[in-house]
Amino acid sequence: MDIVGNVLPQVLKDEATEDKGEMARLQSFVGAIAVADLVKTTLGPKGMDKILKPTGPGQEMTHITVTNDGATILKSMYVENPAAKILIEISKTQDEEVGDGTTTVAVLAGELLREGEKLIQKRIHPQHVIAGWRIARDVALKRLRDISSENDIKSQEFHNDLVKIARTTLSSKLITQDRDYFADLCVKAVLRLKGSSNLDYIQIIKLPGGTIRDSYLDDGFILKKQITIGCKRRIENAKILVANTAMDYDKIKIYGTKVKVNSMDKVAEIEAAEKEKMKNKVDKILKYQPTVFVNRQLIYNYPEQLLADSNITVIEHADFEGMERVAAATGAEILSTFDAPERRDQVLGHCDLIEEIMIGEEKMIKFTGCKKNEACTIVLRGSSIHILDEVDRSIHDVLCVLTTTVKNRRVVWGGGNSEMQMAAACEEEAKKVQGKQALAIEAYARALRQIPTIICDNGGYDSAELIQNFNVELQKGNLTSGLNMNDGTIGDMQELGVKECMRVKEQAVMAASEAAELIMRVDDIVKCAPRKRDRA
Repeated sequence: MDIVGNVLPQVLKDEATEDKGEMARLQSFVGAIAVADLVKTTLGPKGMDKILKPTGPGQEMTHITVTNDGATILKSMYVENPAAKILIEISKTQDEEVGDGTTTVAVLAGELLREGEKLIQKRIHPQHVIAGWRIARDVALKRLRDISSENDIKSQEFHNDLVKIARTTLSSKLITQDRDYFADLCVKAVLRLKGSSNLDYIQIIKLPGGTIRDSYLDDGFILKKQITIGCKRRIENAKILVANTAMDYDKIKIYGTKVKVNSMDKVAEIEAAEKEKMKNKVDKILKYQPTVFVNRQLIYNYPEQLLADSNITVIEHADFEGMERVAAATGAEILSTFDAPERRDQVLGHCDLIEEIMIGEEKMIKFTGCKKNEACTIVLRGSSIHILDEVDRSIHDVLCVLTTTVKNRRVVWGGGNSEMQMAAACEEEAKKVQGKQALAIEAYARALRQIPTIICDNGGYDSAELIQNFNVELQKGNLTSGLNMNDGTIGDMQELGVKECMRVKEQAVMAASEAAELIMRVDDIVKCAPRKRDRA
């Protein structure tokens, strides 16, 4: 029937569905809030862990992950709801941008939408809500920057700030009991970077065995490979050539090549030609005059013997990541051809000492005194690979936060102090704004205050009483007050040494606000028709 008959012509394909207005908005709210509720129990020093278990065939007893890291949990989820996917994406962005605050950003976005849903039910248009949120976000970020402090990067105060930030970040991780030890270890590793944010120079090696406390920071770069048999195990003042080239002479590298011969003499001629070709390549390598040759690919016996006879130590089959770290740490270039030996001073890496060492029951190669003396290795020990994986995630978060702090240098008090102060600033602003936008600003303040509330709830404390006491302390002018999660009271963050990176908080507020605004705008969800499969 045409439009004259009061029925619109069919626009969508058969089996496609469309949800409009309130129903579409409700679906978006429900999906996003469900994701936030899933991870909010992991928030704070007393947060709980999640077990992530794959369901594929044969995987029931492998690849189990036990973690309270928000990014890891959300990345492992498979969801159909589009709003839930948006929250997962902002968590990934937070992890890539600053390395921490992934749970905070998801929870804050969820709480904003929870408050937004209440306003929608009061018949307040989404655009009014969004306009109010934008005002509140700007006010909150201004207050956050105003309460932050900054010290000179070379001062002892800044070093102390880094240690406190590391301890605060580790307080919600598995290794919280040894956070002083690991905080000092991570700060030393980051300060070796001399202001760089390239974490490739910090190698993390996980070796089951011993206890977590047996982990240590090694001053140098460690490669999880062994020196080839017949080569020296200790090389001083090493000149290193790093390459990614084929050194397996008995393989013809043309895909699908067929060679027909009528006698074994012809086969021997082909082998001799390949052997001569490999000898020429080795001769080119020798013109660079290295003392150590590191190759990404396999090195067969003949070229290996030629190199060893020339008193060159050979390290073969270094993985891509390890090879790039060797090149970065020693100042070498990765070569695939060897036709410019006159550039050897530019392409060779340098290192004071290369030696084979034992860690646990594994042999590894240690590079000490690299040309770019920024490389170091964190060796993690633990009773199982699951514990080591979680410690690795914890250390990675700390390293990311510390490098962000070194770049930004601004810090704020922890323990929920910044969220409470931002909420107070929003409430003050709401009193100055006319119209419905004031209600949205108040809702934004309530969402911010939910972060310390959830932290209290996760610790088993009375959140209503603590948050009220927290408000009273701030009203009295005690601007360094915060949640003391050790005994469930309001403490002085200056005395407790609880600090956080301002950039992490800033990024979390901005990302959560943008995601909540995006979901709030939705008033129509269209699901495409499934693709038809041809029947055989």
